[in-house]
Amino acid sequence: MFAVIKTGGLQYRVVEDQVLKVGKIKGEPGEIVQLGEVMLLGGDTPQLGAPMVSGASVAVEVIQQGRGKKVIAFKKRRRKNSRRRRGHRQEFTLIRISEILTEGKAPSKKARPKREPKAKAEKPAVETQGAERDEGVARPTAQVKSAKKPKPAAKKPAAKPKSGGKAKGKK
Repeated sequence: MFAVIKTGGLQYRVVEDQVLKVGKIKGEPGEIVQLGEVMLLGGDTPQLGAPMVSGASVAVEVIQQGRGKKVIAFKKRRRKNSRRRRGHRQEFTLIRISEILTEGKAPSKKARPKREPKAKAEKPAVETQGAERDEGVARPTAQVKSAKKPKPAAKKPAAKPKSGGKAKGKK
């Protein structure tokens, strides 16, 4: 089953468990929000709204509230030494469609639990090379990089010989 919803002046075709970036909507991360503007319900028996399907809604889980990349609005009026630079970052909400509801039902699913970040694996001990020869001394396997020599400065082109003025010709 799918639905066409309207939020933030835009229309989106959604299915369950879809992750979507929409214009900012109210809600904290992890909260379930119900969107009521459903324009179409699709599936075995599609329902078309006029303009909205009555009793239908979509339950979404707010994953993240954020701001998009900065857009620079630069205006220049030529020959007048007039310039204006202004930036804007559009706010968005990252949502997951938890379920599509019909006939005025309330959402039954709860928000998914947050994943814990994976623990970083510990680095293994430094391997030794030739341990059987020198049992008491451990040597790292990595080769020591030779020191880089600085590059010589670029040579300037030879200067042209200066003359005492314009060449004087015979008359």
